[in-house]
Amino acid sequence: MDFLSTELLQQLVGFVLVAFCWGSTNPLIKAGSSGLEQVSARYPEGGVRKLLAEWRYLLTRWQYVVPLALNLSGSVVYYYTLGKNDMSLAVPIVNSLTFVFSLLTGLLLGEEFGNKESWIGIGFVLVGTLICISSKN
Repeated sequence: MDFLSTELLQQLVGFVLVAFCWGSTNPLIKAGSSGLEQVSARYPEGGVRKLLAEWRYLLTRWQYVVPLALNLSGSVVYYYTLGKNDMSLAVPIVNSLTFVFSLLTGLLLGEEFGNKESWIGIGFVLVGTLICISSKN
């Protein structure tokens, strides 16, 4: 019996795609929203005008909108995969790999990563993911 059946491999591709869409876009959305503080500071009283100004600022920046659209498309794929797969497999794999993709994308963008414990944590996440996969096979 193969370690990865065709069906399980298709499931994993969906899980990894969702995790990539979610995880890789988190640091990009954060970077795309830079400057929002200055917009918010113009409306110290808050209210609807502040909310509309913030939305206008964010929704007119491609650096924010494109990663957000990719992130939301990951949600569509996630709901599709949940309908076709075992939830006890989908949720831990997608959530843990999302964390890994967020850290790695942040690292590529020049964000501080941490120390060797962070790398060890990623290793544990990957080992845990492999355990989940092998237990369902």
